[in-house]
Amino acid sequence: MLLSRFPRLHFAHLPTPLEPMENLSKALGGPQLWVKRDDCTGLAGGGNKTRKLEFLMADALAKGADTIVTQGATQSNHVRQSAAIATRLGLACEILLEDRTGSDDPDYNHNGNVLLDQMMGASLRQVPGGTDMNAALADLAATLENNGAKPYIIPGGGSNPIGALGYAHCALELLYQANNSGLNIDLVTHATGSAGTQAGLVAGFATTRSHVPVLGYGVRAPRAQQEANVYTLACATADLMGCPDAVGRDQVVANCNYVGAGYGIPREDTLEALSLFARYEGLLLDPVYSGKGAAGLIDGIRKGEFDKSMNIVFVHTGGAQALFGYRQAFGFDTYPVAAPSL
Repeated sequence: MLLSRFPRLHFAHLPTPLEPMENLSKALGGPQLWVKRDDCTGLAGGGNKTRKLEFLMADALAKGADTIVTQGATQSNHVRQSAAIATRLGLACEILLEDRTGSDDPDYNHNGNVLLDQMMGASLRQVPGGTDMNAALADLAATLENNGAKPYIIPGGGSNPIGALGYAHCALELLYQANNSGLNIDLVTHATGSAGTQAGLVAGFATTRSHVPVLGYGVRAPRAQQEANVYTLACATADLMGCPDAVGRDQVVANCNYVGAGYGIPREDTLEALSLFARYEGLLLDPVYSGKGAAGLIDGIRKGEFDKSMNIVFVHTGGAQALFGYRQAFGFDTYPVAAPSL
């Protein structure tokens, strides 16, 4: 697998750290937990989309684009990172935000990632939940093209074979770090949504024959649909890398028991996971992706689904910027009580 044959820009802060979570591991009674810090990729606060955008933006420039067109939910981390790299490269950025939660909370609709999108000059349009987002992107791109622009469409989450190359590269990075430190990785786990992160990791490990299993914790779709989406994209990514038939269906596993009421709506165990990561490791997760992935991992440990001798790597996909859109979910509606006078 030679990823250097693909056009790629280099703006992510790589390699991201691979760190032990000793306090949390001890608190949960094992196994040994590690965190791959893809919240530290450096683009407008970092996150997993930055790896994908290195390949996608290189393709956009190679095709002469002057405008990036993409979409996501209201508090989309992908949109934030897309807006950041577009403005850095001098490109216009046109965004469709899908109202997937129906929330009327001013913080959710105007703070967090939305505020950052606007600060970076992206043009935002909101569309109702359930909109055919691929069709809406195509319509917007056609309008822009008719007005003289040269748009480049990036799908939600940057999740196509070009974007997934970013996580095939992450798989190589993890193997390099593990080999250098003598770490035997028994499982890689993370939150899975638009499928690009999991598909890239699966393709990367499959094409290197490293036999590292990947477990995705779903944040939106039912298990059958999520696994089908990941498998299709993983196969297409491996094919793009020149390794057809490398990915087996049994290599794609998703646990979608922690979605709750829907995308972007945190459960009680999501909030508990955010609290545990913050209080034991000083790590800030998000309520949409990494929080639900962490909740699934924590619950699996408590249920004895993992041997205590295992080394499990949790890929932190970033997204803490969205926390500022979820103040009410944490019940932090009052100011701290003033300290008594001394």
